[in-house]
Amino acid sequence: MDGTTDRPGLGRVVVGVDGSPSARTAALWAANEAVLRGSGLTVVHATDLDAAARLLSAAERDRLGRAGKELLDRATEAVTARHPDLAVVTELSGGPPEQALRRAAALSGTIVVGHRGRGGFSSLLLGSVGLAVAAGATTPVVVVRGTAEPAEAGAVLVAVRDDNDMGCARAAAREALLRKVPLRLLHVWGTSSYTGARVVLRNGKAAEAGAHARASTAVADRLRDEFPDLTLEAEGEKNQSVPGALVEASRHVDLLVAGGRRAPGHLGPTLGRTTLGLLQHASCPVELIPRHGAGHGSTS
Repeated sequence: MDGTTDRPGLGRVVVGVDGSPSARTAALWAANEAVLRGSGLTVVHATDLDAAARLLSAAERDRLGRAGKELLDRATEAVTARHPDLAVVTELSGGPPEQALRRAAALSGTIVVGHRGRGGFSSLLLGSVGLAVAAGATTPVVVVRGTAEPAEAGAVLVAVRDDNDMGCARAAAREALLRKVPLRLLHVWGTSSYTGARVVLRNGKAAEAGAHARASTAVADRLRDEFPDLTLEAEGEKNQSVPGALVEASRHVDLLVAGGRRAPGHLGPTLGRTTLGLLQHASCPVELIPRHGAGHGSTS
């Protein structure tokens, strides 16, 4: 049932629209997510024209304002056609899109963006707005890849490296419980010479896989304690390409949840190689949970 009461641990959903097909898909996905959460939906369009306002005539500013409002109206109509009881708020901003989305999300909202904007020419690469939002966000960001309709793969996937990913794992657990599907916990570690071995961890007991298996088992055990109603499947995989293994796994789930890490040695908002690879190439929506503080470097 549609509703407007935020559930514990999950905030309001904020989606950015720019008139592109990718943004429309993101808006519909965001509406589905808001309904699952029992929260409202904020639809944001940012013109990024404040800095150039002095160069525009009053007529041009009025025209652009009307065009932005019409775009928001069309997005709202598409959303409410599917979810007539969903509470939808629109926001027209003259500032940069990434700033408008972060402001609307505030401290606890989840930002949703499409994987390409109006200027995109490749279906594989992440648009500049999506990249800026994902790199600098302090709240969860979902980059919608695939279609707005649920994939019905029947699982949520979370990528974990160690117990520093517990915040990410908890967010994934909540998403799985909302969808009433199992959570797959996948720990992938890279290697230059070995490509295939996979060990499945059942009931929190790891087969012989060294420190890597023990790290994922520790996360799995804590999730089982904190979310007793959660169906959890945990596994570890050694692979030459960590991003490649996660992208392949994304083909078989409804949502991939990963922790955002900055690339080490770089100042400012940056993304690690694994995170960027997921946002650019995953087959399903990717939810990025920001991480902060020392030790939160690249997943690569």
